[in-house]
This record gives sequence, C-alpha cells and structure tokens, in this order.
Amino acid sequence: MTTPFSAQDRPGGPPRLPTKPTGWPIGTYEEYGQAQRAVDFLAESEFPVQEVTIVGVDLMLVERVTGRLSWGRVIGAGAASGAWFGLFVGVMLNLFSGSQGGGLVQIAVCLALGVVFFVVFAAVGYASTRGRRDFQSSSQLVAGRYDVLCQPRHAEQGRDLLAKLAMRPAGGAV
Repeated sequence: MTTPFSAQDRPGGPPRLPTKPTGWPIGTYEEYGQAQRAVDFLAESEFPVQEVTIVGVDLMLVERVTGRLSWGRVIGAGAASGAWFGLFVGVMLNLFSGSQGGGLVQIAVCLALGVVFFVVFAAVGYASTRGRRDFQSSSQLVAGRYDVLCQPRHAEQGRDLLAKLAMRPAGGAV
C-alpha cells in the first residue's frame, strides 16, 4: 500500500512528490501561451505528448495592485460574501429540512446572519492590519521563459516538428 508521502510513483502518472523535470529541450518560449501552442501543435501532429513537459524557468512572484482598500470596500465585500453564503446555507437548509411554510423566513434569517458574521470577520481582519496593507492585489507566478522538454527517444522528432511550427506565421492557425 502506498501513501501520498511514499517514494513510489503511480505507473504512467505524474510523480506524487515534487521532482525535477527530465528530458531534452526541444523548444524555448518567452510566454506560456507560446509553449502551450507548441504542445498543441505536437498533439495535432500525432506526437506522443505524454513525453513532453513545459517547465517555467526563472520564476517570479508578480503581485499586481488592483485597487485601494477602504472601510467601505471591506464592509461591502464582507456583506456581499456573507449574503451569498447565507443564501446558500438557507436554501440548503430549506431543501433538506422538509419544513413547510417557514422556508422564506429561514432563508432570510440565514442570509442576514451570513451578512452580519462576514462583515464582522472582514472588519476585524482589516482592523488588525492597522493600515499596513491598504490595497487589494492579485498574485501570479510567472517565469522568465518556458522550456518544452521531451524524453530523449522522441526529442529529435519533437524538435523537427517545432521547427516547422516556427516557420509558420504567428497569427496563423495551428
């Protein structure tokens, strides 16, 4: 019996623990979309794509600031999240409780409680930052380049196919 922490991998599947990729480089691209296009082209050319790996090299964590946080935004976002959660819980309770007649009241109570609790939690969270992070952002892991690797037995064929792709116009269909 294997566990998620055992050293054995599933046959034919990806490794369970992080491992360095293997294979020979058959293409290098500046953007992930280009590497994805290359692998799509290989797949359409009947190439055994299970032998291929896309590897991001020179990783960077990019945090893009999307806006300024204020008490109004924090409370509004908490209220909106709480309303959706409360509505969901209220509908689920109503569906599975089998209560007759009191369904709308039950949904309204759950909705109101969801709003109250989520607003309180959002306000406490924002107050605890004490102005150290008054902005919203989204984070993304990006690479400086993307290498397409292939197992040695098919690397030459893959390189030849990607050379044909490189000769096509960039806007053309794959």
